[in-house]
Amino acid sequence: MQHQDAGGGARLTIDLEAIRANYRALAAVVAPAPVGAVIKADAYGLGAARVAPSLAEAGCRTFFVAMLDEALALQPLLPADARLYVLNGLAPGTEAECAAAGIAPVLNSLAQVRRWQDVVAQRREPVAAALQIDTGMSRLGLSAGEADVAAREMAGAAGMGIDLVMSHLACADDPADPSNQRQLEAFRRLSALFPNARLSLANSGGALLDARFHFALVRAGIALYGAPPISAAGVTIALTVQLSAPIIQVRTIAAGDGLGYGLTGGADHERQVAILGIGYADGWPRQLGNTGAAYHRRVRLPIVGRVSMDSLAVDVTMLAEEVLCEGLHLELIGPNQSLDQVARDAGTIPYEILTRLGRRFSRTWVN
Repeated sequence: MQHQDAGGGARLTIDLEAIRANYRALAAVVAPAPVGAVIKADAYGLGAARVAPSLAEAGCRTFFVAMLDEALALQPLLPADARLYVLNGLAPGTEAECAAAGIAPVLNSLAQVRRWQDVVAQRREPVAAALQIDTGMSRLGLSAGEADVAAREMAGAAGMGIDLVMSHLACADDPADPSNQRQLEAFRRLSALFPNARLSLANSGGALLDARFHFALVRAGIALYGAPPISAAGVTIALTVQLSAPIIQVRTIAAGDGLGYGLTGGADHERQVAILGIGYADGWPRQLGNTGAAYHRRVRLPIVGRVSMDSLAVDVTMLAEEVLCEGLHLELIGPNQSLDQVARDAGTIPYEILTRLGRRFSRTWVN
């Protein structure tokens, strides 16, 4: 168990064994294709310095981050045979540093390809890189025409070392969306320009599509962290985080009295409320005001009024008086309220909930 104390406030518990279990579950589904782990944004807010080595213990050897600085920080924590890829490519001028570190950029434009070629030409040994092709998401990657140009230019570039060609599915969370098939066909057609490279198309959602999408490597992100983008028979994704916040005051609100900013938490009956020490400065969404809830065991405790910067209020009228006390922790994410449920109540997605979780929490990594 590893622990970071933040002074007795809200508590975030991160279950590393659950993350490893999710990795193993996905690996079983997509075998024989291996699973690479997306650990960008500090492993979706859960602590990449702890999550990445834990996944390496489970057998993961391919990792993806968004920026070079993330890769440089994590490289010393991973086995020597692990490969780190930088999804956003490289800012001009950072190519030599990346090559010297043995980190593989994901080249997303002809300009990036050509700058990388210049660096590789100055070295005596090949340096691996990945190439991303845009197959319809219109985000990062080379267009069809640019991919053709890149293939011709790289054919004469000694030591270019493109070991992975990849693209990204835009609608993998909806298996019936026809764009999945269109992207698959485009990827097959364009990746044929690079016959010696391994291929990767599937993200977490794609991992749960059929085997045609898996190719030589599946890139898993949100599913590792406890929120499968789609349901799939035979795949169990474990809960990886639990979040609780302490009661810092209990008070009685008279009938007709408002509560919180704008006094939006009023009611026509007397009730007891507990003020919890967590707010939007901790990444708890303001949209959960008068919508979301906390839990005590199996009892749902609705949030009343707006979520403030450092606090929120929940209706605890249904709890026995002897239960209520300052310092009692109420569940915000856990067995009674999933990450998906919080995201739905906030009108957002689990990715945003996880990556916004604040640094004021007392964090504990278990298993």
